[in-house]
Amino acid sequence: MQTHFTPEQLSDPGIERANEILRACVHCGFCTATCPTYQVLGDELDSPRGRIYLIKDMLEADRPADAQTVKHVDRCLSCLACMSTCPSGVHYMHLVDLARAHIEKTYKRPVVDRLLRWTLAQVIPYPNRFRLALLGAKIGKPFRKLIPDARIQAMLAMAPKQIPARSRNDDAQVFPAKGPRLKRVALMTGCAQKALDTDINDATIRLLTRLGCEVVVAKGMGCCGALTHHMGKEDASHASAAANIRAWCAEDRGEGLDAIVINTSGCGTTVKDYGFMFRNDPLAGDAARVSELAMDISELLMTLDLPSVTMGQRVAYHSACSLQHGQQVKTHPKTLLKRVGFEVVEPADPHLCCGSAGTYNLMQPAISSELKSRKVKTLEAKSPEIIAAGNIGCMVQIGSSTGVPVVHTVELLDWAAGGPKPRKLG
Repeated sequence: MQTHFTPEQLSDPGIERANEILRACVHCGFCTATCPTYQVLGDELDSPRGRIYLIKDMLEADRPADAQTVKHVDRCLSCLACMSTCPSGVHYMHLVDLARAHIEKTYKRPVVDRLLRWTLAQVIPYPNRFRLALLGAKIGKPFRKLIPDARIQAMLAMAPKQIPARSRNDDAQVFPAKGPRLKRVALMTGCAQKALDTDINDATIRLLTRLGCEVVVAKGMGCCGALTHHMGKEDASHASAAANIRAWCAEDRGEGLDAIVINTSGCGTTVKDYGFMFRNDPLAGDAARVSELAMDISELLMTLDLPSVTMGQRVAYHSACSLQHGQQVKTHPKTLLKRVGFEVVEPADPHLCCGSAGTYNLMQPAISSELKSRKVKTLEAKSPEIIAAGNIGCMVQIGSSTGVPVVHTVELLDWAAGGPKPRKLG
């Protein structure tokens, strides 16, 4: 794609990167075939190619975002299926994130939109606040149909039947390996996950220590910054990321780390991109080190010796977009589940998003609901006893519309390796 940025514009590192990405695009349209919003809406501007044109026009003209551009960029899930499909290597993730930052700085949203986005940014990344919000939503849930705004209805509907008690395993501490220490790893405990499902981190710690890993929950670690990053709130996202970088590098410089383990793939995609995010920052070296150490839990488990057992249950595996497209980790979870004896099946169109996508299911409930229905239908068509996924957002999204228990992959692996049966399985 031909671009016409001025030398002055290209002196900005963000515009320089946008120019590289735009020039890689050859208008082939392969991305439209795998874009969930294009499949649902059928609008060229709701495809990656269409959004790229809108973003190019906005950035080249160096103008504030307009309502049309904002509408179509907001509708993007950032599922990144287009990046898996693109034959030209267009790094759509960096481009759309840059566009969102530009929108945040230049576009004045309606008051209700600003309030909702501010609320999400101030609540979800903070587990204690989020837990209180979930409690409030649980109280308000029976009355949600009385509220005219579908987004607020979606937020109330998100409240789970039961809000788990805090797990002390999420506090900063060190869990020694059972037997000889083979690896020393830091575990990212997440933010929303600590309020929605404490079983995931508990299972991760049990499994890793049983397999010879010393597990560190680093002091000062918090939200990865993904939620605010995808809202275009650069200052907030970079502040969250910087706190994590300092916390993990302190551990790495101390007794050393073999990996930073992440069991929420939405977080993992962002942490692995810290090196890029901080490329022009004094923390650049430390950020690059964190990105180098970051691993999805399935990547680490592939290097460890899981027991060979025969579990037998039929498991439908849902591949989170942030894992299969954002991190290009596609086979490890299925391989691990098969290794411990589960029968693993995969739904039709496994590359398509379930519609969760961070806060997307709250801010774009109609599109999200359509994608969720499609995903649940394809999963249930496989007649599974269990649905497994590697991302809390996907688990909550799918679990809200199916009677099949939805558990994290690591919970099943922990169970197979001698841990307790996941509570969701009864």
